[in-house]
Amino acid sequence: MRTWQVERRKRTRHLIELGGLVVKAGIVELTNDDRATIYGALLWMADKLKSEDAERAPSLWSEKGKAAFAGEQLANSRTASQARQDRP
Repeated sequence: MRTWQVERRKRTRHLIELGGLVVKAGIVELTNDDRATIYGALLWMADKLKSEDAERAPSLWSEKGKAAFAGEQLANSRTASQARQDRP
């Protein structure tokens, strides 16, 4: 496979993963899939990252995201454990 094809696939995968985060956060449902609202919210985040909150905001968002990922992982492991216990 050519280098440009590999790079294109990497980029495509990356963009799909980022879109998945938007869906996972519930933003699509909460905005009724209003692309202007979603884009505006992302622009607001970018402004925050350029402001005096530039050091504080990312750490707060990162903590919240890590906690959410950990909570999902815990819930998934409990569900899998429960499914194994329910088997005859």
